[in-house]
Amino acid sequence: MYRCQGDIPELTGERIRLRRMEPSDGRAMYGCWADAQTARFLEIPAINGAEAAAALIASLNKLAEEDEALRWGIELRQTGTLIGSCGYNLWQLQGAYRGEIGCELASAYWGQGYMQEALSLCIDYGFSQMELNRIEAYCDRDNGRATAFFHKMGFVLEGTLREYRYSDRGAVDAVVLSILRREWNALPPQTKA
Repeated sequence: MYRCQGDIPELTGERIRLRRMEPSDGRAMYGCWADAQTARFLEIPAINGAEAAAALIASLNKLAEEDEALRWGIELRQTGTLIGSCGYNLWQLQGAYRGEIGCELASAYWGQGYMQEALSLCIDYGFSQMELNRIEAYCDRDNGRATAFFHKMGFVLEGTLREYRYSDRGAVDAVVLSILRREWNALPPQTKA
């Protein structure tokens, strides 16, 4: 059975690298998490500076040590710039073999294929190393960009969970999408890259 126990492996793509975030990455992740366009749909409290971002990174790493979550920083290989994060908010193996994926990217890097490359690495890892059979994504109903992105990645829209989460806007609906291992394996390579 898969156990993370804080060992966050490095995954390398053509243009990006997924790596463990460190508290020293607080300034870079503050730039992402406090980005007005990105923060609009985040399910985290408002981040008030690099120190708060560093504390959140430490919390995410603690969750990985406890096998509760697995979060990577998304780094540009050419420059070493950290531009976002992605990973598994949770997973359940016995009886379900499913995981819930989450991601965010600073808006300056939207539309350039970085998240597609990052999530391809993340999804491949989930199916091959964690032995998941199903990966789910939950998007705010008003975040059409995220829903369209997951659909482009091969995820299937399953429905809407009414007033599923609370945000600064109150109770919000969540759109549920998923992809199965057999569906992912059948996708053409250009969909994954």
